[in-house]
Parts: sequence; C-alpha cells; structure tokens
Amino acid sequence: MNSASIPAPAPRHGRVEVADVLRGLSVMGILLLHSIEHFNFSSYPDTAGQSPWLSFSDRAVWDGLFFLLGGKAYAVFALLFGFSFFIQDDNERMRGRDFRGRFCWRLVLLFLIGNLNAAFFTAEILVMYSLVGFVLVAACRASDRAVGWLALVCLLQPVALYHAGRAALDASYLTPAVPTREWWGAAYAVQSAGTFWQTVKVNLWEGQLASLGWAWDHGRIFQTAGLFLLGMLAGRRGWLLERSLPLWGRVLAGALVAFFPLYGLDNMLPRFIDNANLLAPLRIVTSSLANFSFMLVLVSGVLFAYYRSRGLCGAMRRLVPYGRMSLTNYVTQSVVGSLIFYNWGLGMHARLGITASAALGAGLFLLQYLFCRRWMRTHGHGPLEWLWKRATWIGR
Repeated sequence: MNSASIPAPAPRHGRVEVADVLRGLSVMGILLLHSIEHFNFSSYPDTAGQSPWLSFSDRAVWDGLFFLLGGKAYAVFALLFGFSFFIQDDNERMRGRDFRGRFCWRLVLLFLIGNLNAAFFTAEILVMYSLVGFVLVAACRASDRAVGWLALVCLLQPVALYHAGRAALDASYLTPAVPTREWWGAAYAVQSAGTFWQTVKVNLWEGQLASLGWAWDHGRIFQTAGLFLLGMLAGRRGWLLERSLPLWGRVLAGALVAFFPLYGLDNMLPRFIDNANLLAPLRIVTSSLANFSFMLVLVSGVLFAYYRSRGLCGAMRRLVPYGRMSLTNYVTQSVVGSLIFYNWGLGMHARLGITASAALGAGLFLLQYLFCRRWMRTHGHGPLEWLWKRATWIGR
C-alpha cells in the first residue's frame, strides 16, 4: 500500500498527567472532609467524659483539615473541570468538529449522574456543575482576555458585593437568602431515623434544594463559574505544563501575599461589624478570595513538586489512576459514606468521633486507591467515566 494513501492520525492533545495528580489529590481531600462531616450528617457521639487528648485530637483534625482543604479541594476540582472541557473542545476543533452541542448533552448526562449521587448524599456538587457548566459553552469562543475578565468578575462575587453595598448604604436593607432551614431539617430527619427509600426520596428533593440554596447563599455558584472559566483559560495558555513554572512562581508569591490578609480579615470582620446583613455578604467575598488564594498556593506547590523533584514526582504519579477515576471515586464515596453513617445503613454517626472518622476516611481512600490501581491496569477508563464517555458520543 502506498504510504501516501494512509490517513494521518487525527490531531489531539496528549493527556496532562499532572492534572490527574491534582484531580486525585482533590478527590482525596473531599473524601477526608466528608468523612469528618459524616457526609453532611451533623450527628456525633456524646463527648462527655471523653479523654482530653481525644478532645484535642478531634479539634486539631477538624481545624487542620478545614484550614488545608475546606473550600480548596472543591476549587481544584472545579478548575480541572474547565481544563478538561478545553481539552475535549480543542481536540474536536482540530478535527474540524464543534464540541459545544455534545458538551451540552454531556452536561445533561452529568445532571443524571449527579442525581444518582444526590440520592445518597445531600451536599454533592455534580448537579451544580451540570447547571453552571453551560457558562463554558457560552464563553468558549471568546478571546482569552474576555474569558479572563469574566472569570475575575465571577470570582469577585458580584451578587455578594451588591448586597454588601446596599446594606452599607441602608441599615434597614435585608440581604435575601434562600429559605433552606426546612429542607435541611427534612434531610436531617431521614438521616437520623429514615429508611433507605425515605432517605432517597428526601435527598432527591429537599436535599437537592437545600444544597443548591446553600451554594447560592455562600457564593459557590459564582466561584464555580469563575474556576471553570479559569480552568479553560489554563488549558488554552498551557498553564499546567512545565514551561509555565516561572509564571507559577509569581502566582505562588502573590497568592501567599494575598491569603494571609484575606484570611485574617475574614476572621476579624465579626468583631467590627454588627449588621448581619452587611457582614454575611462581606464574608462571602473574603472567604471565597482567601480560599481561592490558598488553592493557588496548593496547585503551584504540586506543580513545582511534580516538575522539579524526581522523588516527589514518582510518588505523585502513583495517584494518576485515582485521579483518572475521579468521577467513580466521588460517587462511590457518597454511597459508602451514607451506608456507614446514616440510619438506613450502619448508623455509625453516633459511635465515630472526628478523629475516628478521619481515620475511616483515610482507610476508604486506601481501598479506593488500590481498586483504581488494579482497575486501570486493564481498562482505559473508570466505570462511570467509561459510561459517561460512551453516552456522550452516542450516535457518533
């Protein structure tokens, strides 16, 4: 056969391995936080008479994990969602095809997967991702400058700033909030005493309304949109590649300079502002920006360790199978977590304190990690990743 008649392979982006490392670390962090929160079920054993050392350990574990990962692990996950969209969209563009319609269908599928997850866990994020993800479709043909400015506006929490401005000018102004108390109460009731099917029913309605309402009231909607756009921009500009390390050195310095004042200001505001209608939106802005700054510190640290330290790079690469199966891991941890802590399952919420729950979370991570290592030796995708991909390209 004439070699000239053999078609050239379709152009495509290679897999960025460090993105899988970051994704694996973020899902591991989410698992640890969910474990000490009893998967959004705030019921713990009676600590009366508990050893002072165990009380100290519980406090240290809770504060330490939330300082390091609270609001940051999710942020990394959201950043990589936008990055993955760019890879898929640009691969199709290089083949002369438009990915936007397929991605809209992909978001519909994610909505269904998210509701499967929500049946077990009230604070899951996939449904929110499936709704906010349309911002990527709307912005993916805009210039880098336009995408950057739009991401910045979202990260600055425009709605919260508006409410803060109104409350500062008018002491009688009431900052609106989604009425989630009744929905959370219904979710707590079935977590405490409901059967499996009662839990599923409440989780899929009241639980989802409460979760989405909480996300709106706490600035997660705009933060997620901004991180999606920033992740897409990172893909366009090659920011996760080794050549961008000088940029990340400047990002690391700037993020460290920004984080400590923002973190301190967020903790100081309640001492100086009595008006709750002003305080609440201001703290949304400060906490969101502080978490974003620390997330940049974590990401830059991982990138430098991966590209500049042979020993750390080897250790981090072991997380690649776990990161490549992030969707499967995220959903299965919800199923297992609700089974362990909720009334319909083992009801361990009343027996495991914070330290024990953190140890349990570490054990669950190890089991997931070992499964992922074994699975990826013979498969190209995780189970849910394969299903999502196959359904995305149905009819192609």
